[in-house]
Amino acid sequence: MSPDEARPEDQKLVALPVVEPAQNARAKRRRRFRIVPYLVTLTTVAIAAATSWAMWNTYMEAPWTRDATVRTYVVTKAPEVAGHIIELPVSDNQFVHKGDLLIVIDPTDYKIALELAEAAVKQAEATAENARIEAQRRARLTELAVSREEQQSFGATAAADLARLQQVIANRNQARVNLERIEIRSPVNGWVTNLLVQLGDYATVGRNVISIVNADTFWIDAYFEETQLASIRKGDPARIRLMGYKEILHGEVGSVSRGITVSNARPDLQGLATVNPIFTWVRLAQRVPVRIHIKEVPDDVVLVAGITATVEVESRPAKSPK
Repeated sequence: MSPDEARPEDQKLVALPVVEPAQNARAKRRRRFRIVPYLVTLTTVAIAAATSWAMWNTYMEAPWTRDATVRTYVVTKAPEVAGHIIELPVSDNQFVHKGDLLIVIDPTDYKIALELAEAAVKQAEATAENARIEAQRRARLTELAVSREEQQSFGATAAADLARLQQVIANRNQARVNLERIEIRSPVNGWVTNLLVQLGDYATVGRNVISIVNADTFWIDAYFEETQLASIRKGDPARIRLMGYKEILHGEVGSVSRGITVSNARPDLQGLATVNPIFTWVRLAQRVPVRIHIKEVPDDVVLVAGITATVEVESRPAKSPK
């Protein structure tokens, strides 16, 4: 029998071994393709869970805040004597050391005042010495030569002249101090900031003419939510990142503020508490200042009072009571 004369049943039997394996392979491939989405989904969920756990530990377990500010003390200098400024050896943003000369005020009037005071002291010394001698001379005389009343009068005069001498000595000392105060020197190491005074300006007593940013007192005020305060203790290490810098600054918790403003505690004109009649159920956590001491600053980092920082506190386990 030729192949062309084969029965249809035989043709089917011959074709089956060729078609069935191909169908099975395609079915297996489809099953594998169906499993891949599940694997991708499970992997994504696992990665998301791990990332969420890491973020929880980072942002919830370790107290951190982006609401932090660099702070420092600023020393303001105001003249204690008035006069025109004749010397100004510093410029704006210049670094100065403790004791450096900042401003010199015209000393002419104060030199003259000191000379007058010294002359007054010499005159008072002569007068007081003469009065003392006169009083002693009459004190040695008997009542036949000088009356008791005259002795008391000369004694009182000597005492008054001595008091006058002490007064003019005090005036001379004050004139000497005023002459020394014509020079204003820096009390700290730091930078001259916002210098507006110029040569020839008239300096008024008690009016600020120059300010110095204290270079030795920089710290960070980090405003943590009240829900994070339980995890913050004095001495905890802190990581500080300034906005605009990649470098990490290291510090430690110095102290936690013990008070913030309470709006409901403000009294009115009669001294009564002003209480807000509206109370919302959703309450935002209050922010409390935490002072962070800066331990080290990289050389290429410029600390500026007022710039923003991010602070993360590395909480330490609480010490068990002994």
